[in-house]
Amino acid sequence: MYLLIYQIYINFIFFQTNAIKTSKYNVFTFLPLNLFEQFQRIANAYFLFLLVLQVIPQISSLSWFTTVVPLVLVLSVTAAKDATDDIADIMLLSSSEPLNLVYIETAELDGETNLKVRQALPVTGDLGDDIEKLADFNGEVRCEPPNNRLDRFTGTLTYAGQKYPLDNEKILLRGCTLRNTEWCFGLVKLYKEERKKTKLKHRNCGKTTFKRTSIDRLMNVLVLCIFVFLGFMCTVLAVGNSIWENKEGSNFTVFLPRQDGNSAAFSAFLTFWSYVIILNTVVPISLYVSVEIIRLGNSFYIDWDRKMYYARNDTPAEARTTTLNEELGQIKYVFSDKTGTLTQNIMTFNKCSINGKCYGKIQDHTERVDFSFNPLADPRFIFHDHALVEAVKLENPEVHAFFRLLALCHTVMAEEKKEGELYYQAQSPDEGALVTAARNFGFVFRSRTPDSVSIVEMGQQRSYELLAILDFNNVRKRMSVIVRNPEGKLSLYCKGADTIIYERLHQSCSKLMDVTTEHLNEFAGEGLRTLVLAYKDLEEEYFNQWKQRHHEASTELDDREGKLDELYEEIEKDLLLLGATAIEDKLQDGVPQTIEQLSKADIKVWVLTGDKQETAENIGYSCNLLREEMNEVFIISGNSPEDVKEELSRHARTAMKPDTADTGLLPERTLVKGVKVIADEVANGEYGLVINGHSLAYALEPSIELEFLRTACMCKSVMCCRVTPLQKAQVVELVKKYKQVVTLAIGDGANDVSMIKAAHIGVGISGQEGMQAVLSSDFSFAQFRFLQRLLLVHGRWSYLRMCKFLRYFFYKNFTFTFVHFWYGFFCGFSAQTVYDELFITLYNLMYTALPVLGMSLFDQDVNAEWSFQHPQLYIPGQLNLYFNKKAFFKCALHSCYSSMVLFFIPYAAMQDTVRDDGKDVADYQSFALLTQTCLHVVSVCLQLGMEMSYWTAVNTFFVLGSLAMYFAVTFTMYSNGLFLMLPSAFPFMGTARNSLNQPNIWLTILLTSILCILPVVTYRFLLIQICPTINDKVQMEILFAKATLPPPPRRARIRRTSSRRSGYAFSHAQGYGELVTSGRFLRRPAVRSSGFANVGRTTTGFSPMGRSAGYSPTGRPQNVKAPDVEVTSLQMFRTIKDPAL
Repeated sequence: MYLLIYQIYINFIFFQTNAIKTSKYNVFTFLPLNLFEQFQRIANAYFLFLLVLQVIPQISSLSWFTTVVPLVLVLSVTAAKDATDDIADIMLLSSSEPLNLVYIETAELDGETNLKVRQALPVTGDLGDDIEKLADFNGEVRCEPPNNRLDRFTGTLTYAGQKYPLDNEKILLRGCTLRNTEWCFGLVKLYKEERKKTKLKHRNCGKTTFKRTSIDRLMNVLVLCIFVFLGFMCTVLAVGNSIWENKEGSNFTVFLPRQDGNSAAFSAFLTFWSYVIILNTVVPISLYVSVEIIRLGNSFYIDWDRKMYYARNDTPAEARTTTLNEELGQIKYVFSDKTGTLTQNIMTFNKCSINGKCYGKIQDHTERVDFSFNPLADPRFIFHDHALVEAVKLENPEVHAFFRLLALCHTVMAEEKKEGELYYQAQSPDEGALVTAARNFGFVFRSRTPDSVSIVEMGQQRSYELLAILDFNNVRKRMSVIVRNPEGKLSLYCKGADTIIYERLHQSCSKLMDVTTEHLNEFAGEGLRTLVLAYKDLEEEYFNQWKQRHHEASTELDDREGKLDELYEEIEKDLLLLGATAIEDKLQDGVPQTIEQLSKADIKVWVLTGDKQETAENIGYSCNLLREEMNEVFIISGNSPEDVKEELSRHARTAMKPDTADTGLLPERTLVKGVKVIADEVANGEYGLVINGHSLAYALEPSIELEFLRTACMCKSVMCCRVTPLQKAQVVELVKKYKQVVTLAIGDGANDVSMIKAAHIGVGISGQEGMQAVLSSDFSFAQFRFLQRLLLVHGRWSYLRMCKFLRYFFYKNFTFTFVHFWYGFFCGFSAQTVYDELFITLYNLMYTALPVLGMSLFDQDVNAEWSFQHPQLYIPGQLNLYFNKKAFFKCALHSCYSSMVLFFIPYAAMQDTVRDDGKDVADYQSFALLTQTCLHVVSVCLQLGMEMSYWTAVNTFFVLGSLAMYFAVTFTMYSNGLFLMLPSAFPFMGTARNSLNQPNIWLTILLTSILCILPVVTYRFLLIQICPTINDKVQMEILFAKATLPPPPRRARIRRTSSRRSGYAFSHAQGYGELVTSGRFLRRPAVRSSGFANVGRTTTGFSPMGRSAGYSPTGRPQNVKAPDVEVTSLQMFRTIKDPAL
């Protein structure tokens, strides 16, 4: 297999070589460019500035390596991540396959592993592999500028005086993989001004903003405060130096003369910068490295969690980002899609309405229909209404037209590996289920070519000429095909949403439309997904004119889609109604229990779906989102802004809070750009809200959006129906704008991508709708029920660990730094360090790194089982109680106290002290050793030990190992041998040996430790007794229960009896129309047969679920007996009722 690429730069008047280079770096430019980019970060630039200060002898009292070592470590790790490369997009010219087809895999682009087909233009395909012809090829390509659409391309090729349209099916995007193709030739598309920014790069990324956690944003503010405080401390010490120089310094000028007559003011200036270097540990560079390591470790826990692994599809959970873990523990609002997220998205043909008659109603114990009359039927298709089969056999013309439409109006691909063994591949499960239904009722879709569709109608092989496909999109919400039957008759077949089709029906269909509407409402009440079918016959002359205008519009570069839509609207009118279909989509396992758990954790769930209002409402009751016990469920269906506002304010808000006033903004809480925060309001009961698409459009207008948000936020649950992908994102953005909360969006399809990107956290469900949602998400898994474990366990633990880490990290470093500050008052403000330089270098990198990481990776206040038993444990994260500005300043005060104890107790103990043999021990080196030993024992062993709730062998080893390492390194560094080798680097010769063998030194360490820990223990004890938190209560309960749980009783399945209606839904995905008409279909040709004779029962790549055959577009077998349903986390443990909780 080989690939020859010819490269043309658009708008260039000369040809370039075939060499392609789009990489960001090369061997020579990587180091300078990467360093330049890294030092644009404030933290790295700050430490580079410190390094420059340290090489100035008049300023620095520390060696250069105390800053270089951690800085080089950070830069090296980051540089390793930045070494990436990419390539460009290609326009296909020719290939080795028949009809110039190529087969590609786009898993790296959209996650789909099934092969896709691309086809070159016939005019370029004739070039073949003739190198001379390819070299002489002289054409002009014009195309749209780079954009964010992965599934669309608009361009034209002008060659030999003719203009040819270019679309996405003639482009090989960067990142796709060539399969089953020996060779192909292509034209590389690069842009004059943006050579590195290839089209795919722009199309694939979309308008994605960099997501940062609330803790990240808080840390940015705190770091700025720390810088200000650092400047304040340095200023105080510099002023002190100036005063000391004027009053005391003159007494030392005899043996310490000032250089070049420098004044006290200049000495203070140098002292300021010296203390900037010494006190820089107040913002250590290792903080950023440690945060990333913690996030990476907690991400691995999600990837490795076997309880979030879906064995049926071999799909594990995946943390696709490592920067948002702790935000999972702070979610307040969950925005969920319905189809494929709450439901299985495995469709089964359930009922239908044909010419005003409803089929599919069955009585108890009704036998399934026998399809043995049809040798091509799918034996796994289940249907119970025998009347429909009889209507087919009696050749009812409306019934035949109904199933003929289903067999023709689609973009399904068929492959027939053996005669009669059909395999269907469709863009959505709905289409697969409908085509399968038509197949079983005698209208078998057999094969297709770019200009024909072959079906078997009641044993007769018939080929229809395919003249046009008017494909589905999110705006049209319908698709049509124009075909010519073997007798030469032109017909347009259309299927789509009921509201869309009804607008285009002929007036003669009014009575039939009323009857069909009743059936649709009935289907909706059962939670079924519906489509309406219609058709019209076309005149030959009119169609020829329309086709010419269609060709002209398809070659336009400007507003091609708009012009095509106008033509589609023109021909899709005065349709004749045939009937409607009803498809069942069942709930996933564990959805009601998961929503119940999230509700107990005070997480509000909003469902944003394209379904009809009745369908969504019915599913809402089924999944426990809406409950009969609610005081009221408000239905917002106004047809004007005034009506919507009236329903929201006068009706809904008045019922929930009769004494409500027109207030709710908190002026004292203002977000960025002056946006005020909506206050939380408490309703006088539990309420739900259901709003449909056209009402939501009014509710999102600037004049009403606040009223809508205030009303919706008072409700326990919200369902938005018939919404577009854009509206989904708008709802999420509205909550983000006016509520200071963390949001999560979860979905499974391409129509959920905008919502997933808009939320703080995006979760993708790897289901039946492809992988677009997963690829745009931050976390992904296979079943909605795993969301409770992601949030209540992994999210809460990650947030708790990160908060503990930050509190402890700031504590230990503030304590470390404040000791320097106090020492400045006793060393003449000379910027002398209180610790040994080697201890300063190793404190964050070696002595405290592993213990704090051990706590941040393994600590947990309660285990997963108790987290599920008490979802209320999640609430403190929503309120951001564990780490905030208040907690930070409490940490600073604690550090201030500890540093005073750590400095003044050893200072007083060492003053005028001698050894037991009468020799002096009160020297600077002994004092430095005692102070840093007390610091290490207190900060690492005692304070860290008090922070940890869950001791494992690993973090126990880290804590004790850190203490052992400290003494081992100290005795080694202070040995005679190293001093003799490098006297200037190891000046503390014998200090450890002479000091640590004295009892008074160890008594001082003990006294210092007690004085540091005693206030903390007292405070925590009183806090638990007087004002215990939910964590304290649960931990006490665990102690009383001795952490043992009896076998849980099986939870009763949640059922309801309600007459609520539900209804229509349509897949929000771009269709395969262009692919079908251009011949990019499955490679293996179908085996043709002229009838049913001697053809056995057949199987397909999908199988039934429920009462009729199911369909999976991935082609995975669905007929395998499903294993027993995995026990949910809620079913694993008993419920403990405690009024105090």
